[in-house]
Amino acid sequence: QLQLVESGGGLVQPGGSLRLSCAASGVRLDYYAIGWFRQAPGKEREGVACISPIGGRGDYADSLMGRFTISRDDAQNTVYLQMNSLKPEDTAVYYCAADPFCHWNLNYYNYWGRGTQVTVSS
Repeated sequence: QLQLVESGGGLVQPGGSLRLSCAASGVRLDYYAIGWFRQAPGKEREGVACISPIGGRGDYADSLMGRFTISRDDAQNTVYLQMNSLKPEDTAVYYCAADPFCHWNLNYYNYWGRGTQVTVSS
């Protein structure tokens, strides 16, 4: 059974950076796409980025305007989300999810982590 655990969240000032990790156990990630989603208080969960398996092509939400970078290290069974130039509106719980294919619709994902809190505030 595939299990995902997010880490790396925390409190950061506007303009700062964080790197989130999504570590998998139970199954190799090589043939899974990993999506990052976030959910702010009172808002729906939204897609942030997704990285495909075998080649690791990343797709991003247009609203991010190039501030985030998704990458994967299959040897470490881990996917990363590098977040730069953080803004208060990036404050949310960030989740990773796995499926053989990238999807922006979260309902396609069967495997989810429990999330890590990111707070951007001065």
